[in-house]
Amino acid sequence: MLVGMIEFDVLVLGGAGIDTIVRVPDFTIPPGDSTPVPPIHDYVAHSGNGVALGFHALGRRTRFADALGDDAQGELIRSRYRQAGLDFVAHPAPYGTPRSVNLVDAAGRRFSFFDGRYPAGYAYPEDFYLPLVERAAHVHVATQRTPAVWARARALGITTSTDVHTWNGTDDWAWPMAGEADLVFLSAAAVPDRIDDVMRRILAEGRASMVVATEGAHGSRVRTAAAAVRFPVVPLAGPALDSNGAGDAYSTAFMSRWLQGRPVPECALAGAVSGAFACGFAGTHERLITEAELAAGIADVQDSWRALSD
Repeated sequence: MLVGMIEFDVLVLGGAGIDTIVRVPDFTIPPGDSTPVPPIHDYVAHSGNGVALGFHALGRRTRFADALGDDAQGELIRSRYRQAGLDFVAHPAPYGTPRSVNLVDAAGRRFSFFDGRYPAGYAYPEDFYLPLVERAAHVHVATQRTPAVWARARALGITTSTDVHTWNGTDDWAWPMAGEADLVFLSAAAVPDRIDDVMRRILAEGRASMVVATEGAHGSRVRTAAAAVRFPVVPLAGPALDSNGAGDAYSTAFMSRWLQGRPVPECALAGAVSGAFACGFAGTHERLITEAELAAGIADVQDSWRALSD
């Protein structure tokens, strides 16, 4: 790939939508058929959105591409990106803009009901997203609907990453991404007792050289063919208000260091600082950490964090 062709440090494919966040005391259903809750809000959200806005806030040249519906939710997303100055290109979405309803309890924990409106097998037109790949130094894939991206990126020598969230390691939907990316992120929430097995499978059967699993308050773990290391969380500066978007904040900051060739502990520390930062704000991706804030956060905790990591 010619250096002169690179226009963006990161291209993010897919993963824009709307989160409707409902705050509840806990995740149990009370008696009766209704209960009052605090004001319900809609937020521009979903994983690709968080990564794209996160890289943009860190000062990386970022382009985001996804399909959006011609609906109120799609316009809310477009408006957010115009305000943020994010380079965004959209393809018309025949099934409308994806949504999710997220319950957030008093401790800031989240449970999401994701809107699966796209039929299985639906893919974006290749002439929409493949030309964008050629102008990026790295591609982060947040959707199953761009299947041709992997071969094109490999042919051009471009690194790739993805996040398969709470994949259980066996369902077919995630393997086209988990098996193709160079760097794979996932959450251990669905498989807390089998997460090491899932990570080993991705490394053994896929193309990844590194797999990163986040474990909420228990930290994260990074596995390569050579080693597996666990890392602690970074203490929050204040109360945990909302964990929506914390995983995306972690992965974006981790990748910001990984793409610079930094050591794994430095990548994991950056991710931990960013994830903790995200938990201090209500909503999804409403407040993104900047490079200056990330560097200051790392400097504040790196000595104590390294001692806990040893």
